[in-house]
Amino acid sequence: MSETTLNCKGLRCPEPTLKLTAVAIKLKSGDFISVQADCPTFEKDLRGWCQRMKKILIFIREEGDGSKLAQIKM
Repeated sequence: MSETTLNCKGLRCPEPTLKLTAVAIKLKSGDFISVQADCPTFEKDLRGWCQRMKKILIFIREEGDGSKLAQIKM
């Protein structure tokens, strides 16, 4: 089990989820990935991505700089 961090700040829809998909295909079941993004639709896009990909969204929270941090279990 490993943990990966992905910074998607400055990217706009659909770039954060595309970048997440590119990294996720390299991860194993049970691995975790933390993603930070400041796209206005990030939370909605991420929830949809997790549902489609059958991944577990552990949490998503607002950070002090206006971005959101999410952790996903693969």
